[in-house]
Amino acid sequence: MTRLRTHSWLRSAAAVALLATPALALAAPDLGAAQKQPLNWHAIGMFFAFVLMTLGITYWAAGRSKSASDFYTAGGGITGKQNGLAIAGDFMSAATLLGLTAMIYGDGVDGYIYMVAFFVGWPIILFLMAERLRNLGKFTFADITAYRLSQGPVRTMAAISSLTVVCFYLVAQMVGAGQLIKLLFGLDYNVALVVVGVLMMVYVIFGGMVATTWVQIIKACMLLAGGTAIMLLAFAQFGFSLDTLLTKAMEVHRLGTNMLSPGKLLADPVTALSMGLGLMFGIAGLPHILMRFFTVTNAQEARKSVFYASGIIAFFFNVIAIMGLSAIVLVGTNPEFFEGGVVGGKLIGGGNMVALHLAKAAGGNLLLGFLSAVAFATILAVVAGLALAGASAISHDLYARVIMKGKASESSEIRVSKIATLGLGVVAVLLGMAFEKMNVAFMVALAFGVASCANFPVLLMSMYWKGLTTRGALVGGYTGLISSVLFVVFSKSVWVDVLGNPAPLFPYTQPALFAMPLAFLAIYVFSKLDTSAQAQAERAAFDDQYVRAQTGVGAASAAAH
Repeated sequence: MTRLRTHSWLRSAAAVALLATPALALAAPDLGAAQKQPLNWHAIGMFFAFVLMTLGITYWAAGRSKSASDFYTAGGGITGKQNGLAIAGDFMSAATLLGLTAMIYGDGVDGYIYMVAFFVGWPIILFLMAERLRNLGKFTFADITAYRLSQGPVRTMAAISSLTVVCFYLVAQMVGAGQLIKLLFGLDYNVALVVVGVLMMVYVIFGGMVATTWVQIIKACMLLAGGTAIMLLAFAQFGFSLDTLLTKAMEVHRLGTNMLSPGKLLADPVTALSMGLGLMFGIAGLPHILMRFFTVTNAQEARKSVFYASGIIAFFFNVIAIMGLSAIVLVGTNPEFFEGGVVGGKLIGGGNMVALHLAKAAGGNLLLGFLSAVAFATILAVVAGLALAGASAISHDLYARVIMKGKASESSEIRVSKIATLGLGVVAVLLGMAFEKMNVAFMVALAFGVASCANFPVLLMSMYWKGLTTRGALVGGYTGLISSVLFVVFSKSVWVDVLGNPAPLFPYTQPALFAMPLAFLAIYVFSKLDTSAQAQAERAAFDDQYVRAQTGVGAASAAAH
Protein backbone atom coordinates (compact mmCIF):
# COMPACT_ATOMS: atom_id res chain seq x y z
CA MET A 1 0.00 0.00 0.00
CA THR A 2 2.87 2.36 0.91
CA ARG A 3 4.52 1.59 -2.43
CA LEU A 4 1.29 2.43 -4.28
CA ARG A 5 1.08 5.77 -2.46
CA THR A 6 4.73 6.44 -3.26
CA HIS A 7 4.21 5.76 -6.97
CA SER A 8 1.15 8.00 -6.95
CA TRP A 9 3.14 10.79 -5.32
CA LEU A 10 6.02 10.37 -7.78
CA ARG A 11 3.65 10.64 -10.72
CA SER A 12 2.07 13.84 -9.42
CA ALA A 13 5.47 15.24 -8.42
CA ALA A 14 6.88 14.38 -11.84
CA ALA A 15 4.01 16.24 -13.44
CA VAL A 16 4.59 19.30 -11.26
CA ALA A 17 8.34 19.33 -11.87
CA LEU A 18 7.88 19.02 -15.59
CA LEU A 19 5.03 21.49 -15.61
CA ALA A 20 7.36 24.12 -14.23
CA THR A 21 9.01 24.33 -17.63
CA PRO A 22 8.29 27.15 -20.03
CA ALA A 23 5.45 25.71 -21.90
CA LEU A 24 3.28 23.89 -19.48
CA ALA A 25 0.48 24.79 -17.18
CA LEU A 26 -1.39 22.97 -14.46
CA ALA A 27 -2.16 19.70 -16.16
CA ALA A 28 -1.94 17.29 -13.25
CA PRO A 29 -5.24 16.91 -11.43
CA ASP A 30 -3.43 15.21 -8.52
CA LEU A 31 -2.83 18.73 -7.19
CA GLY A 32 -6.52 19.53 -7.07
CA ALA A 33 -9.07 19.91 -9.86
CA ALA A 34 -9.90 23.43 -10.96
CA GLN A 35 -13.19 24.73 -9.65
CA LYS A 36 -14.89 27.73 -11.22
CA GLN A 37 -14.49 30.79 -9.00
CA PRO A 38 -16.52 34.05 -8.88
CA LEU A 39 -15.46 36.74 -11.36
CA ASN A 40 -12.29 38.46 -10.14
CA TRP A 41 -12.59 42.04 -11.41
CA HIS A 42 -9.17 43.13 -10.12
CA ALA A 43 -7.57 40.31 -12.11
CA ILE A 44 -9.64 40.93 -15.24
CA GLY A 45 -8.84 44.67 -15.20
CA MET A 46 -5.09 44.09 -14.80
CA PHE A 47 -5.12 41.40 -17.46
CA PHE A 48 -6.82 43.76 -19.95
CA ALA A 49 -4.15 46.37 -19.19
CA PHE A 50 -1.46 43.75 -19.97
CA VAL A 51 -3.19 42.73 -23.21
CA LEU A 52 -3.52 46.36 -24.38
CA MET A 53 0.16 46.99 -23.63
CA THR A 54 1.29 43.86 -25.49
CA LEU A 55 -0.96 44.60 -28.46
CA GLY A 56 0.67 48.04 -28.63
CA ILE A 57 4.08 46.33 -28.68
CA THR A 58 2.85 43.98 -31.41
CA TYR A 59 1.76 46.99 -33.50
CA TRP A 60 5.22 48.53 -33.01
CA ALA A 61 6.95 45.21 -33.77
CA ALA A 62 4.92 44.72 -36.97
CA GLY A 63 6.72 47.72 -38.47
CA ARG A 64 10.08 46.14 -37.64
CA SER A 65 9.36 42.60 -38.89
CA LYS A 66 10.02 42.99 -42.61
CA SER A 67 12.54 40.20 -43.37
CA ALA A 68 12.68 36.50 -42.46
CA SER A 69 15.50 37.33 -40.02
CA ASP A 70 13.29 39.92 -38.29
CA PHE A 71 10.36 37.50 -38.12
CA TYR A 72 12.25 34.46 -36.81
CA THR A 73 15.04 35.99 -34.70
CA ALA A 74 14.24 39.72 -34.25
CA GLY A 75 17.06 40.46 -36.73
CA GLY A 76 19.61 39.08 -34.25
CA GLY A 77 19.49 42.44 -32.49
CA ILE A 78 18.40 41.47 -28.96
CA THR A 79 21.00 42.13 -26.22
CA GLY A 80 22.21 39.45 -23.82
CA LYS A 81 20.38 41.03 -20.88
CA GLN A 82 17.09 41.31 -22.80
CA ASN A 83 17.41 37.75 -24.08
CA GLY A 84 18.21 36.49 -20.58
CA LEU A 85 14.96 38.02 -19.33
CA ALA A 86 13.06 36.56 -22.29
CA ILE A 87 14.55 33.07 -21.71
CA ALA A 88 13.63 33.33 -18.02
CA GLY A 89 10.14 34.40 -19.13
CA ASP A 90 9.97 31.34 -21.37
CA PHE A 91 11.08 29.09 -18.52
CA MET A 92 9.05 30.54 -15.61
CA SER A 93 5.49 29.48 -16.30
CA ALA A 94 2.30 29.86 -14.31
CA ALA A 95 2.98 26.35 -13.07
CA THR A 96 6.42 27.30 -11.78
CA LEU A 97 4.70 29.74 -9.49
CA LEU A 98 1.56 27.78 -8.61
CA GLY A 99 2.68 24.15 -8.93
CA LEU A 100 6.00 24.38 -7.12
CA THR A 101 4.64 26.61 -4.34
CA ALA A 102 1.97 23.93 -3.81
CA MET A 103 4.63 21.21 -3.82
CA ILE A 104 6.76 22.87 -1.14
CA TYR A 105 3.57 23.59 0.85
CA GLY A 106 2.67 19.90 0.70
CA ASP A 107 6.03 18.09 0.80
CA GLY A 108 8.65 20.48 2.11
CA VAL A 109 12.24 20.13 0.93
CA ASP A 110 11.37 17.53 -1.75
CA GLY A 111 9.87 20.37 -3.77
CA TYR A 112 13.14 22.29 -3.56
CA ILE A 113 15.13 19.27 -4.76
CA TYR A 114 12.92 19.17 -7.86
CA MET A 115 13.71 22.81 -8.57
CA VAL A 116 17.42 21.99 -8.47
CA ALA A 117 16.85 19.03 -10.84
CA PHE A 118 15.68 21.15 -13.73
CA PHE A 119 17.89 24.13 -12.91
CA VAL A 120 21.07 22.14 -13.64
CA GLY A 121 20.18 22.01 -17.33
CA TRP A 122 21.30 25.63 -17.70
CA PRO A 123 25.06 25.10 -17.08
CA ILE A 124 24.95 22.42 -19.81
CA ILE A 125 23.51 24.96 -22.24
CA LEU A 126 25.98 27.63 -21.08
CA PHE A 127 29.19 25.60 -21.31
CA LEU A 128 28.39 23.07 -24.03
CA MET A 129 25.97 24.74 -26.39
CA ALA A 130 25.31 28.50 -26.23
CA GLU A 131 28.34 29.68 -28.23
CA ARG A 132 28.13 26.99 -30.91
CA LEU A 133 24.36 27.43 -31.26
CA ARG A 134 24.79 31.12 -32.04
CA ASN A 135 27.76 30.67 -34.39
CA LEU A 136 26.33 27.76 -36.40
CA GLY A 137 22.58 28.43 -36.41
CA LYS A 138 20.43 30.94 -38.25
CA PHE A 139 16.73 30.43 -37.52
CA THR A 140 16.20 26.91 -36.08
CA PHE A 141 18.34 24.23 -34.42
CA ALA A 142 17.97 22.12 -37.59
CA ASP A 143 20.38 24.63 -39.21
CA ILE A 144 23.05 23.14 -36.90
CA THR A 145 22.18 19.44 -37.20
CA ALA A 146 22.02 19.74 -41.00
CA TYR A 147 25.10 22.02 -41.28
CA ARG A 148 27.35 19.38 -42.92
CA LEU A 149 24.81 16.57 -43.38
CA SER A 150 22.20 15.86 -46.04
CA GLN A 151 19.75 18.78 -45.77
CA GLY A 152 16.43 17.19 -46.74
CA PRO A 153 16.28 14.06 -44.55
CA VAL A 154 17.97 15.63 -41.49
CA ARG A 155 15.80 18.77 -41.53
CA THR A 156 12.68 16.62 -41.98
CA MET A 157 13.62 14.57 -38.91
CA ALA A 158 14.41 17.69 -36.86
CA ALA A 159 11.13 19.32 -37.92
CA ILE A 160 9.10 16.21 -37.01
CA SER A 161 10.66 15.98 -33.53
CA SER A 162 10.29 19.77 -33.02
CA LEU A 163 6.63 19.70 -34.01
CA THR A 164 6.04 16.68 -31.74
CA VAL A 165 7.44 18.62 -28.78
CA VAL A 166 5.59 21.83 -29.69
CA CYS A 167 2.23 20.14 -30.25
CA PHE A 168 2.27 18.20 -26.98
CA TYR A 169 3.41 21.30 -25.09
CA LEU A 170 0.69 23.39 -26.72
CA VAL A 171 -2.07 20.93 -25.88
CA ALA A 172 -0.94 20.65 -22.25
CA GLN A 173 -0.61 24.43 -22.11
CA MET A 174 -4.08 25.06 -23.57
CA VAL A 175 -5.74 22.58 -21.20
CA GLY A 176 -3.86 24.22 -18.33
CA ALA A 177 -4.89 27.67 -19.58
CA GLY A 178 -8.58 26.76 -19.61
CA GLN A 179 -8.45 25.21 -16.15
CA LEU A 180 -6.37 28.03 -14.69
CA ILE A 181 -8.58 30.80 -16.07
CA LYS A 182 -11.71 29.01 -14.86
CA LEU A 183 -10.00 28.85 -11.48
CA LEU A 184 -8.74 32.45 -11.33
CA PHE A 185 -11.17 34.53 -13.37
CA GLY A 186 -14.44 32.62 -13.29
CA LEU A 187 -14.50 32.54 -17.13
CA ASP A 188 -15.80 29.56 -19.13
CA TYR A 189 -13.17 26.97 -20.20
CA ASN A 190 -13.83 27.26 -23.95
CA VAL A 191 -13.91 31.08 -23.81
CA ALA A 192 -10.51 31.01 -22.13
CA LEU A 193 -9.08 28.75 -24.86
CA VAL A 194 -10.32 30.99 -27.66
CA VAL A 195 -8.93 34.13 -25.96
CA VAL A 196 -5.50 32.53 -25.51
CA GLY A 197 -5.50 31.10 -29.05
CA VAL A 198 -6.49 34.37 -30.73
CA LEU A 199 -3.98 36.49 -28.79
CA MET A 200 -1.21 33.94 -29.47
CA MET A 201 -1.90 34.12 -33.23
CA VAL A 202 -1.98 37.94 -33.19
CA TYR A 203 1.37 38.22 -31.37
CA VAL A 204 3.18 35.81 -33.71
CA ILE A 205 1.53 36.60 -37.07
CA PHE A 206 1.86 40.38 -36.76
CA GLY A 207 4.82 40.83 -34.43
CA GLY A 208 7.04 37.79 -35.01
CA MET A 209 10.01 37.28 -32.70
CA VAL A 210 10.24 41.00 -31.79
CA ALA A 211 6.74 41.02 -30.26
CA THR A 212 7.17 37.53 -28.74
CA THR A 213 10.46 38.56 -27.08
CA TRP A 214 9.03 41.75 -25.55
CA VAL A 215 5.87 39.98 -24.36
CA GLN A 216 8.14 37.46 -22.60
CA ILE A 217 10.31 40.21 -21.09
CA ILE A 218 7.28 42.12 -19.72
CA LYS A 219 5.75 38.92 -18.39
CA ALA A 220 9.04 37.92 -16.70
CA CYS A 221 9.25 41.34 -15.01
CA MET A 222 5.61 41.09 -13.85
CA LEU A 223 6.14 37.57 -12.52
CA LEU A 224 9.33 38.56 -10.69
CA ALA A 225 7.69 41.69 -9.24
CA GLY A 226 4.52 39.85 -8.15
CA GLY A 227 6.34 36.87 -6.67
CA THR A 228 8.93 39.01 -4.88
CA ALA A 229 6.23 41.32 -3.43
CA ILE A 230 4.27 38.38 -2.02
CA MET A 231 7.45 36.76 -0.67
CA LEU A 232 8.57 39.97 1.09
CA LEU A 233 5.13 40.68 2.58
CA ALA A 234 4.83 37.08 3.80
CA PHE A 235 8.44 36.85 5.02
CA ALA A 236 8.03 40.14 6.93
CA GLN A 237 5.50 38.41 9.17
CA PHE A 238 8.37 36.20 10.40
CA GLY A 239 10.75 39.14 10.91
CA PHE A 240 12.70 38.12 7.76
CA SER A 241 14.16 35.28 9.82
CA LEU A 242 14.46 31.94 8.00
CA ASP A 243 15.01 30.21 11.35
CA THR A 244 11.71 31.57 12.73
CA LEU A 245 9.88 30.64 9.51
CA LEU A 246 11.21 27.06 9.47
CA THR A 247 10.51 26.54 13.18
CA LYS A 248 6.87 27.70 12.85
CA ALA A 249 6.39 25.72 9.61
CA MET A 250 7.64 22.49 11.23
CA GLU A 251 5.33 23.04 14.19
CA VAL A 252 2.20 23.05 12.01
CA HIS A 253 3.17 20.85 9.00
CA ARG A 254 1.91 17.26 8.89
CA LEU A 255 5.49 15.99 8.33
CA GLY A 256 6.94 17.91 11.29
CA THR A 257 10.77 17.94 11.27
CA ASN A 258 10.75 15.44 8.36
CA MET A 259 9.61 18.35 6.19
CA LEU A 260 13.32 19.26 5.84
CA SER A 261 14.44 15.74 4.84
CA PRO A 262 14.33 14.14 1.38
CA GLY A 263 11.44 11.69 1.60
CA LYS A 264 9.29 10.18 -1.11
CA LEU A 265 11.50 11.63 -3.84
CA LEU A 266 14.09 8.85 -3.47
CA ALA A 267 11.61 6.01 -2.86
CA ASP A 268 11.76 5.06 -6.57
CA PRO A 269 15.33 6.00 -7.60
CA VAL A 270 14.99 4.76 -11.20
CA THR A 271 12.04 7.08 -11.90
CA ALA A 272 13.78 9.93 -10.07
CA LEU A 273 17.00 9.43 -12.09
CA SER A 274 15.15 9.10 -15.39
CA MET A 275 13.13 12.23 -14.68
CA GLY A 276 16.27 14.12 -13.64
CA LEU A 277 18.00 13.20 -16.93
CA GLY A 278 14.90 14.17 -18.91
CA LEU A 279 14.62 17.54 -17.18
CA MET A 280 18.33 18.31 -17.45
CA PHE A 281 18.87 17.38 -21.09
CA GLY A 282 15.31 18.07 -22.21
CA ILE A 283 15.84 21.80 -21.63
CA ALA A 284 18.80 21.60 -24.05
CA GLY A 285 16.52 20.07 -26.70
CA LEU A 286 13.46 22.33 -26.49
CA PRO A 287 13.04 24.08 -29.87
CA HIS A 288 11.60 27.33 -28.47
CA ILE A 289 14.47 27.66 -25.94
CA LEU A 290 17.13 26.87 -28.58
CA MET A 291 15.56 29.40 -30.95
CA ARG A 292 16.25 32.21 -28.49
CA PHE A 293 20.01 31.89 -29.04
CA PHE A 294 19.67 33.09 -32.63
CA THR A 295 18.14 36.40 -31.52
CA VAL A 296 21.35 37.86 -30.03
CA THR A 297 24.12 39.67 -31.90
CA ASN A 298 27.01 37.25 -31.26
CA ALA A 299 28.25 34.27 -29.22
CA GLN A 300 29.36 36.50 -26.32
CA GLU A 301 25.81 37.83 -25.97
CA ALA A 302 24.49 34.23 -26.19
CA ARG A 303 26.63 33.27 -23.18
CA LYS A 304 25.55 36.42 -21.34
CA SER A 305 21.89 35.62 -21.95
CA VAL A 306 22.26 32.18 -20.30
CA PHE A 307 24.14 33.79 -17.41
CA TYR A 308 21.37 36.36 -16.83
CA ALA A 309 18.61 33.76 -17.30
CA SER A 310 20.26 31.39 -14.79
CA GLY A 311 20.56 34.15 -12.19
CA ILE A 312 16.95 35.28 -12.64
CA ILE A 313 15.60 31.71 -12.50
CA ALA A 314 17.72 30.85 -9.42
CA PHE A 315 16.41 33.96 -7.65
CA PHE A 316 12.81 33.14 -8.57
CA PHE A 317 13.12 29.54 -7.36
CA ASN A 318 14.27 30.82 -3.96
CA VAL A 319 11.34 33.27 -3.92
CA ILE A 320 9.01 30.30 -4.53
CA ALA A 321 10.70 28.29 -1.75
CA ILE A 322 10.06 31.05 0.81
CA MET A 323 6.51 31.49 -0.49
CA GLY A 324 5.83 27.76 -0.07
CA LEU A 325 7.22 27.73 3.47
CA SER A 326 5.31 30.90 4.43
CA ALA A 327 2.09 29.41 3.05
CA ILE A 328 2.44 26.42 5.43
CA VAL A 329 1.89 28.85 8.32
CA LEU A 330 -0.18 31.70 6.81
CA VAL A 331 -2.50 29.59 4.61
CA GLY A 332 -2.31 26.16 6.26
CA THR A 333 -3.56 27.46 9.65
CA ASN A 334 -6.22 29.89 8.37
CA PRO A 335 -9.76 28.42 8.13
CA GLU A 336 -10.71 31.18 5.62
CA PHE A 337 -8.87 29.25 2.87
CA PHE A 338 -10.39 25.80 3.50
CA GLU A 339 -13.74 24.40 2.38
CA GLY A 340 -16.17 24.55 5.29
CA GLY A 341 -13.51 26.32 7.36
CA VAL A 342 -11.93 22.97 8.30
CA VAL A 343 -8.16 23.54 8.68
CA GLY A 344 -6.21 20.69 7.09
CA GLY A 345 -9.12 19.80 4.82
CA LYS A 346 -9.46 20.64 1.11
CA LEU A 347 -8.22 24.06 0.01
CA ILE A 348 -10.81 26.30 -1.66
CA GLY A 349 -10.22 26.03 -5.42
CA GLY A 350 -7.91 23.01 -5.11
CA GLY A 351 -4.26 22.45 -4.23
CA ASN A 352 -2.92 24.76 -6.92
CA MET A 353 -4.44 27.79 -5.20
CA VAL A 354 -1.77 27.89 -2.44
CA ALA A 355 0.22 30.79 -4.01
CA LEU A 356 -2.97 32.76 -4.68
CA HIS A 357 -4.29 32.23 -1.16
CA LEU A 358 -0.89 33.40 0.13
CA ALA A 359 -1.18 36.53 -2.05
CA LYS A 360 -4.55 37.31 -0.46
CA ALA A 361 -3.26 36.56 3.06
CA ALA A 362 -0.19 38.78 2.59
CA GLY A 363 -1.51 41.60 0.38
CA GLY A 364 -5.29 41.42 0.09
CA ASN A 365 -7.51 41.27 -3.00
CA LEU A 366 -5.42 43.71 -5.04
CA LEU A 367 -2.29 41.54 -4.86
CA LEU A 368 -4.42 38.45 -5.52
CA GLY A 369 -5.80 40.14 -8.65
CA PHE A 370 -2.33 41.12 -9.83
CA LEU A 371 -0.98 37.58 -9.37
CA SER A 372 -3.99 36.10 -11.19
CA ALA A 373 -3.40 38.45 -14.14
CA VAL A 374 0.31 37.53 -14.14
CA ALA A 375 -0.59 33.82 -14.26
CA PHE A 376 -2.72 34.39 -17.38
CA ALA A 377 -0.02 36.60 -18.93
CA THR A 378 2.59 33.84 -18.47
CA ILE A 379 0.44 31.45 -20.48
CA LEU A 380 0.12 33.93 -23.35
CA ALA A 381 3.87 34.56 -23.50
CA VAL A 382 4.69 30.85 -23.44
CA VAL A 383 2.23 29.76 -26.14
CA ALA A 384 3.46 32.60 -28.40
CA GLY A 385 7.04 31.29 -28.14
CA LEU A 386 5.86 27.74 -28.83
CA ALA A 387 3.79 28.77 -31.83
CA LEU A 388 6.74 30.64 -33.34
CA ALA A 389 9.03 27.62 -32.86
CA GLY A 390 6.48 25.30 -34.49
CA ALA A 391 5.79 27.70 -37.37
CA SER A 392 9.51 28.13 -38.07
CA ALA A 393 9.99 24.33 -38.24
CA ILE A 394 7.22 24.15 -40.85
CA SER A 395 8.18 27.23 -42.93
CA HIS A 396 11.99 27.34 -42.63
CA ASP A 397 12.90 23.66 -42.37
CA LEU A 398 10.14 21.86 -44.28
CA TYR A 399 8.92 24.45 -46.80
CA ALA A 400 12.00 26.57 -47.60
CA ARG A 401 14.74 23.91 -47.27
CA VAL A 402 13.10 20.55 -48.00
CA ILE A 403 10.20 21.29 -50.38
CA MET A 404 11.65 24.35 -52.18
CA LYS A 405 15.29 23.17 -51.71
CA GLY A 406 16.48 26.61 -50.59
CA LYS A 407 14.87 28.49 -53.51
CA ALA A 408 11.90 29.98 -51.64
CA SER A 409 11.68 33.77 -51.45
CA GLU A 410 11.69 35.45 -48.03
CA SER A 411 8.16 36.78 -48.52
CA SER A 412 6.75 33.34 -49.38
CA GLU A 413 8.59 31.77 -46.41
CA ILE A 414 7.13 34.36 -44.00
CA ARG A 415 3.68 33.86 -45.54
CA VAL A 416 3.91 30.08 -44.97
CA SER A 417 5.06 30.74 -41.38
CA LYS A 418 2.00 32.94 -40.71
CA ILE A 419 -0.34 30.34 -42.22
CA ALA A 420 1.36 27.66 -40.07
CA THR A 421 0.86 29.84 -36.96
CA LEU A 422 -2.82 30.16 -37.81
CA GLY A 423 -3.07 26.39 -38.26
CA LEU A 424 -1.22 25.66 -35.01
CA GLY A 425 -3.47 28.08 -33.14
CA VAL A 426 -6.68 26.47 -34.43
CA VAL A 427 -5.36 22.94 -33.75
CA ALA A 428 -4.25 23.93 -30.23
CA VAL A 429 -7.69 25.38 -29.37
CA LEU A 430 -9.57 22.35 -30.78
CA LEU A 431 -7.30 19.81 -29.06
CA GLY A 432 -7.54 21.83 -25.83
CA MET A 433 -11.34 21.49 -26.00
CA ALA A 434 -11.08 17.76 -26.80
CA PHE A 435 -8.73 17.03 -23.87
CA GLU A 436 -10.60 19.14 -21.27
CA LYS A 437 -11.57 16.20 -19.04
CA MET A 438 -8.38 14.16 -19.55
CA ASN A 439 -5.22 14.04 -17.45
CA VAL A 440 -2.72 15.48 -19.92
CA ALA A 441 0.29 15.02 -17.63
CA PHE A 442 1.56 12.26 -19.95
CA MET A 443 1.99 14.86 -22.70
CA VAL A 444 4.53 16.59 -20.51
CA ALA A 445 6.61 13.42 -20.21
CA LEU A 446 6.23 12.89 -23.95
CA ALA A 447 7.43 16.40 -24.86
CA PHE A 448 10.43 16.15 -22.55
CA GLY A 449 11.17 12.61 -23.69
CA VAL A 450 11.36 13.66 -27.33
CA ALA A 451 13.41 16.78 -26.50
CA SER A 452 15.98 14.86 -24.43
CA CYS A 453 16.07 11.61 -26.45
CA ALA A 454 15.71 12.82 -30.05
CA ASN A 455 16.71 16.50 -30.31
CA PHE A 456 19.52 16.68 -27.75
CA PRO A 457 21.62 13.63 -28.82
CA VAL A 458 21.65 14.59 -32.52
CA LEU A 459 22.32 18.26 -31.73
CA LEU A 460 25.19 17.49 -29.33
CA MET A 461 26.84 14.94 -31.63
CA SER A 462 26.54 17.20 -34.67
CA MET A 463 28.41 19.95 -32.79
CA TYR A 464 31.10 17.81 -31.13
CA TRP A 465 31.68 14.52 -33.01
CA LYS A 466 33.56 14.52 -36.30
CA GLY A 467 32.44 10.97 -37.10
CA LEU A 468 28.71 11.80 -37.29
CA THR A 469 27.09 10.97 -40.65
CA THR A 470 23.62 11.52 -42.09
CA ARG A 471 22.78 7.83 -41.64
CA GLY A 472 23.81 7.90 -37.96
CA ALA A 473 21.90 11.13 -37.28
CA LEU A 474 18.71 9.83 -38.90
CA VAL A 475 18.73 6.40 -37.23
CA GLY A 476 19.68 7.88 -33.85
CA GLY A 477 17.15 10.71 -34.06
CA TYR A 478 14.26 8.47 -35.08
CA THR A 479 15.30 5.83 -32.49
CA GLY A 480 15.13 8.47 -29.74
CA LEU A 481 11.85 9.87 -31.05
CA ILE A 482 10.03 6.55 -31.46
CA SER A 483 11.41 4.85 -28.32
CA SER A 484 10.62 7.82 -26.05
CA VAL A 485 7.05 8.00 -27.40
CA LEU A 486 6.56 4.23 -27.04
CA PHE A 487 7.96 4.13 -23.49
CA VAL A 488 5.50 6.85 -22.43
CA VAL A 489 2.56 5.21 -24.25
CA PHE A 490 3.34 1.85 -22.60
CA SER A 491 3.77 3.43 -19.15
CA LYS A 492 1.02 3.56 -16.52
CA SER A 493 0.24 7.23 -17.26
CA VAL A 494 -1.10 6.33 -20.74
CA TRP A 495 -1.51 2.54 -20.97
CA VAL A 496 -3.52 2.30 -17.72
CA ASP A 497 -4.76 5.83 -16.87
CA VAL A 498 -5.80 6.90 -20.40
CA LEU A 499 -6.32 3.68 -22.35
CA GLY A 500 -7.81 1.73 -19.43
CA ASN A 501 -5.60 -1.39 -19.59
CA PRO A 502 -5.12 -3.35 -16.34
CA ALA A 503 -1.30 -3.12 -16.14
CA PRO A 504 1.47 -1.09 -17.86
CA LEU A 505 3.86 -2.72 -20.37
CA PHE A 506 6.68 -0.39 -19.23
CA PRO A 507 7.12 0.00 -15.45
CA TYR A 508 8.40 3.62 -15.34
CA THR A 509 6.73 6.90 -16.31
CA GLN A 510 9.86 8.72 -17.56
CA PRO A 511 11.66 7.51 -20.73
CA ALA A 512 14.98 9.43 -20.69
CA LEU A 513 17.10 6.89 -18.77
CA PHE A 514 16.24 4.23 -21.35
CA ALA A 515 15.61 6.05 -24.64
CA MET A 516 18.51 8.55 -24.53
CA PRO A 517 21.29 5.90 -24.36
CA LEU A 518 19.55 4.06 -27.23
CA ALA A 519 19.68 7.24 -29.35
CA PHE A 520 23.39 7.88 -28.63
CA LEU A 521 24.23 4.20 -29.31
CA ALA A 522 22.35 4.23 -32.63
CA ILE A 523 24.08 7.47 -33.69
CA TYR A 524 27.52 6.02 -32.90
CA VAL A 525 27.01 2.52 -34.39
CA PHE A 526 25.34 3.57 -37.64
CA SER A 527 27.80 6.44 -38.21
CA LYS A 528 30.74 4.04 -37.69
CA LEU A 529 29.22 1.49 -40.08
CA ASP A 530 28.71 4.15 -42.80
CA THR A 531 31.68 3.98 -45.20
CA SER A 532 30.04 5.68 -48.19
CA ALA A 533 31.66 8.52 -50.11
CA GLN A 534 29.01 10.89 -48.75
CA ALA A 535 29.93 9.88 -45.19
CA GLN A 536 33.63 10.57 -45.87
CA ALA A 537 32.76 14.02 -47.23
CA GLU A 538 30.60 14.76 -44.17
CA ARG A 539 33.44 13.82 -41.81
CA ALA A 540 35.88 15.96 -43.79
CA ALA A 541 33.50 18.97 -43.53
CA PHE A 542 33.70 18.93 -39.72
CA ASP A 543 36.92 20.99 -39.66
CA ASP A 544 35.25 23.92 -41.44
CA GLN A 545 32.27 23.63 -39.10
CA TYR A 546 34.61 23.58 -36.08
CA VAL A 547 36.32 26.83 -37.15
CA ARG A 548 32.97 28.59 -37.55
CA ALA A 549 31.67 27.15 -34.25
CA GLN A 550 34.70 28.54 -32.41
CA THR A 551 35.17 31.87 -34.18
CA GLY A 552 31.75 32.82 -35.53
CA VAL A 553 33.30 33.63 -38.94
CA GLY A 554 30.44 33.49 -41.45
CA ALA A 555 27.72 33.41 -38.76
CA ALA A 556 24.50 35.36 -39.34
CA SER A 557 24.90 38.91 -37.98
CA ALA A 558 22.39 41.37 -36.57
CA ALA A 559 20.16 43.07 -39.11
CA ALA A 560 20.20 46.84 -39.37
CA HIS A 561 16.94 48.63 -38.59
